Amino acid sequence: MIPPRRGRGGDASSDQPPPPPKPIVWIGSSKADISELPSPVKASFGHRLGEVQRGRTPLDTKPLPQIGGGVFELRERFDGNAYRVMYVVALRKAVYVLHAFMKKSTSGIALPKPDADLIELRLKRAQSLDAED
Repeated sequence: MIPPRRGRGGDASSDQPPPPPKPIVWIGSSKADISELPSPVKASFGHRLGEVQRGRTPLDTKPLPQIGGGVFELRERFDGNAYRVMYVVALRKAVYVLHAFMKKSTSGIALPKPDADLIELRLKRAQSLDAED
């Protein structure tokens, strides 16, 4: 029998049931923004966010320590364009999706400053929500 395939961070040898998936909390317009992306991009991000909810680290995940600890970027290329989703997993209650957008090439590989500022602002909001009882 072939063991189940798991993303990085999963443990197929554990006899304990996996923890329940963390809920996703969409910060600001992130849910509306992701809904406007092309269908194949939405499907890819949706699948990978599902992995994150189950405590796994999807392939092609990039940490963003310049924004904050536990903040990551999912990257996708489609039809000559680059798409990004930023999320934070370092908080207790949920996976918080901070931003989703089509990246413009004007900044090269760097995160454009307006997007970085928005992500930092939304991270503060996610931290505030996570601290509420």
